[in-house]
Amino acid sequence: MAKHEQVIVAGFGGQGVMLMGQMLAYAATNEGLNTVWIPSYGPETRGGTANCSIAISDKMINSPVVTRPDSVVALNLPSLEKFEPKLKKDGLLIVNDAAIKDYEYRDDVRLITIDANKEALALGNLRVANMIMLGAYIQATGIFKKDAIIEVFKKTFSGDKAKLMDINVKALETGMKLAA
Repeated sequence: MAKHEQVIVAGFGGQGVMLMGQMLAYAATNEGLNTVWIPSYGPETRGGTANCSIAISDKMINSPVVTRPDSVVALNLPSLEKFEPKLKKDGLLIVNDAAIKDYEYRDDVRLITIDANKEALALGNLRVANMIMLGAYIQATGIFKKDAIIEVFKKTFSGDKAKLMDINVKALETGMKLAA
């Protein structure tokens, strides 16, 4: 089966947007796929907007620029408002709707809304909301199996960060269940 996916992950700085994108790119590399990860930071630091574009393909990637993504993962309202219009028709939109009320979503896309903040707090750490969203994304797209992301986790959460492994795996699994 041919694989080709272009995704934009966006949110506030500090929400783990870049880490999500890096994990997708690392998983793609580990799976022998071609990948490009491009981070983009707003003029602010923590709390400002941040997004990254990831292209994953079993063929050569001709351009690293993602203008019409297949999927958008939006962790906040400003990111949703900026990137939802760019999403391809019939694309996948995954939204952390923790603080989003009465939004008129497009009706020509596949929509998954998750209160990732509430789910992360239920696990005991708000900072894993990004891994809940990552789990939802891999479940909804089928781009990678859970084990491919767990392999990336093993490298990311090693050494002094090893204590973070279990909660991040639980967060990934939570997101997968919510998107199933």
